[in-house]
Amino acid sequence: MQERRKSKRLELESKIIIKSLNDPGEQHETTIDITDVSKTGVGFNCDLPLQIGTVYEAYLTIWTKEVIHAFIEIVRIEKQGDHFNYGSTFVGMAGMDVSRISIYDTVNTELKKQDN
Repeated sequence: MQERRKSKRLELESKIIIKSLNDPGEQHETTIDITDVSKTGVGFNCDLPLQIGTVYEAYLTIWTKEVIHAFIEIVRIEKQGDHFNYGSTFVGMAGMDVSRISIYDTVNTELKKQDN
């Protein structure tokens, strides 16, 4: 598969709660497992079927235990056994939150260099 990501992806052990914005009367909240994150999007595993093109409200808990409030749009779905792996892009994320993710990338890269 050809790499099409515009930003380096980072692994982040965290969870987010999402709810669909498509039907305001129906709010399904679920916890998802994040597999990677970058300043442009997030990859995650979830047991629920979500729709490509759908925008969800997300609360991302980052490594500093801060919560980033964001909106994500589903752009990729892969079924893996009894759960789904999703790729999503951030929609209108605040510049400060993008900076937090970029700082984590820089720190993580430097720590890996020191380990080698």
